[in-house]
Amino acid sequence: MLYVQQSLAPDEELIHIGRFHWWYNVQASMSIVWGVFICALIISLSVYAQLNLGINLSVYNLPHDASNLDIVRALHPGIKLVSFLMFLMGLLRFAQMMVTKATTEIAITTSRLIYKRGLVARSVGEISIDRIEGVNVVQGILGRIFDFDVWLLEGWVLEKWYCLQLNVLSYLEKQLRKREHHE
Repeated sequence: MLYVQQSLAPDEELIHIGRFHWWYNVQASMSIVWGVFICALIISLSVYAQLNLGINLSVYNLPHDASNLDIVRALHPGIKLVSFLMFLMGLLRFAQMMVTKATTEIAITTSRLIYKRGLVARSVGEISIDRIEGVNVVQGILGRIFDFDVWLLEGWVLEKWYCLQLNVLSYLEKQLRKREHHE
């Protein structure tokens, strides 16, 4: 059960649960791709330097007719370690983004907006719908193309929240218009 569902008041209904845009998954996957690319680049440049520039990066001497695989096997362990660390950094960035996605909840109820984040240490922010003074949407070129954005909500104490892909702008606009008509 979601934290938001557990924290609902008796007279409160869940209207919308925010979700991450598919572009977030692409960004996370690209972390692995970049890690693999940088890893391969380091190994390739090392092999190139050894074959074409005559720089000896091997632990032991190789015959002149050694294959590329033999050269990679003979590379200095420091080069292999740095290459592996680049791959590992991409993998860890992917894992961090997926944990963030799995542990973040953004929801709108009939009376408030709730933002919960965290796996072990939980961070929860709530703002009453009638306290939201403004909604600013920041959307770059890729956001326009792929339909995702970052929201900046301003409340009565100028609280600022960054939310991902919460497709309820029309609901918030209706609530703000209602409040303006009542005042």
